[in-house]
Amino acid sequence: MDAPRQQDEEEGQDRKASIDDDSDALEPVHNHHGWKAMPYVIGNETFEKLGTIGTLSNMLVYLTTVYNMQSVHAATLLNVFSGTSNLATVAGAFVSDTYLGRYTTLAAATISSFVGMVILTLTAALHSLHPPTCNAKGGEQCQGPSGGQLAVLLASFFFLVVGAGGIRPCNLAFGADQFDPRTAAGRRGIASFFNWYYFTFTVAMMLSATVIIYLQSDVNWALGLAVPAALMGLSCAVFFMGTRIYVRVRPEGSPFTSFAQVLVAAVRKRRLLLSDTTSLMFDPPHRSKLVSKLSYTDQFTMLDRAAARTPEDTLCADGKSPANPWRLCTVQQVEEVKCLARIIPVWSSGIVYFVVLTQLGTYTVFQAAQTDRRISHSSSFQIPQGSFVVFNMLTLTLWIPVYDRLLVPVLQRITGREGGISLLQRIGVGLALSVATMVVSAVVEDRRRRISPSSPMMSCFWLVPQQALAGLSEAFAGIGQIEFYYRQFPENMRSVAGALYFLGFAVASYASGFMVTVVHRSTNWLAQDLNEGRVDLFYLVTAAIAAVNLVYFVACARWYRFKKSDNDDAGAGDVDLDDDIVRKNVRKKQVSTNAAPAPVELV
Repeated sequence: MDAPRQQDEEEGQDRKASIDDDSDALEPVHNHHGWKAMPYVIGNETFEKLGTIGTLSNMLVYLTTVYNMQSVHAATLLNVFSGTSNLATVAGAFVSDTYLGRYTTLAAATISSFVGMVILTLTAALHSLHPPTCNAKGGEQCQGPSGGQLAVLLASFFFLVVGAGGIRPCNLAFGADQFDPRTAAGRRGIASFFNWYYFTFTVAMMLSATVIIYLQSDVNWALGLAVPAALMGLSCAVFFMGTRIYVRVRPEGSPFTSFAQVLVAAVRKRRLLLSDTTSLMFDPPHRSKLVSKLSYTDQFTMLDRAAARTPEDTLCADGKSPANPWRLCTVQQVEEVKCLARIIPVWSSGIVYFVVLTQLGTYTVFQAAQTDRRISHSSSFQIPQGSFVVFNMLTLTLWIPVYDRLLVPVLQRITGREGGISLLQRIGVGLALSVATMVVSAVVEDRRRRISPSSPMMSCFWLVPQQALAGLSEAFAGIGQIEFYYRQFPENMRSVAGALYFLGFAVASYASGFMVTVVHRSTNWLAQDLNEGRVDLFYLVTAAIAAVNLVYFVACARWYRFKKSDNDDAGAGDVDLDDDIVRKNVRKKQVSTNAAPAPVELV
């Protein structure tokens, strides 16, 4: 950890200089500990994922074997649970950014997840909380769960949903809060943190998908659930151990109210002519300690009407705030809405990307079932068909340290950018790799189908290249999206930025199900027996959709303008990631950081 330690030292020096130059003596200064806080933040996330992911990925087996549910009912319950968990992140982010703050939200959510895991463990350990054991394969009629047993199970799901709703959107943003974005070392720390966060996340997923599932399936469910519950308890302990050194950013009220005010004010003034040069933008001095002052942009100019001051608009006695905030808004409020409006097209391309990964993950399992899964011809051990996702995770796990420690420094020297390449370029590389992933998957499936039934089955290791490509794709597009949302959302909505990533997963899940249903009803490509279907053609259609999505993303990326602060130092982390046009404009605009921005006319 020599590099993180060096970044801590550089960040302390930069922070001291920024404090010395600060003319506002009343400005509160956070003591950012940077990497010193990471063992607690990343440790909490790692143990939480070890405790929940393995359990939830194997929950279908638990419901059908222990609770004696029919597979259709169990799958429906888990789909609702998964969708609700992802949608709950939006509510959790809203509560965090508006009322509680990220630390309090994470503390409550971590405890809730622990309670949920304990209750779920009790359903397996206590015979009175699950139906009696039976042998359904032997023709025995199995008794389903009673109302009370089902209520206890749903109670555990409720606490797990609350936990997921608070942890998923806040943990990344909370970890990034520990670095000072005003310093070069702090900005480098944030970028590196996202990579290492995803690295530990993937390691936890690999362990969950192997060790935890083995305990549950091959030992017993009581132990298999008790171990994740204990890990979740350890996650709570690790999180609270770091309380004294955490930076806790206080919420500044609901950003959604401000967004609504801009939209209402713009609609009210929809008849105002933008060519009226007598109407100037209302741009009072910026007073927020959390949210940086955003520069004016000429995109979505219809929203500028919300900040146009007309004779009917009056100010309060202080002359800095409007008497009716639903009629007159500040330039800052308008620019925050523009930030969200610019992000939505990029986010929508991420939904299609997640659809591609979902389809690959589903049908790789079916492909593996019809291959030779022995490690060698002389071995009798077979790789479980659901474990091939480990090759995806392994590739991602191996690639992230190489990218972060070797490739990024080289790219930085070549491009002069922090991170080596821009976030949009990183996402674009991931989307391009997703197209290649589906093409390779189609070629491998076509080869598998062409093997004669009388010949030996194709080796399962032919499936490894497509999984490795998927892992590389996720290392670029997945991590790139997370960091992009964090950097480009207004500071008072960074928990919402985390929620947006999981909301994309939720929408992609529903879209994937819809796509499979349409293809299955209109073709015979997705037959129960893959040899009778044409999954290779399904992969090619998915590759075509991914290619169109890549073109759409490139168009969005060329149109996108990165968030830029009037204060070059405060916004440096975002300016460094801008495209060439924006960087040229920044070099042209060499103004004092203390100078007030000139009024912008509506033209």
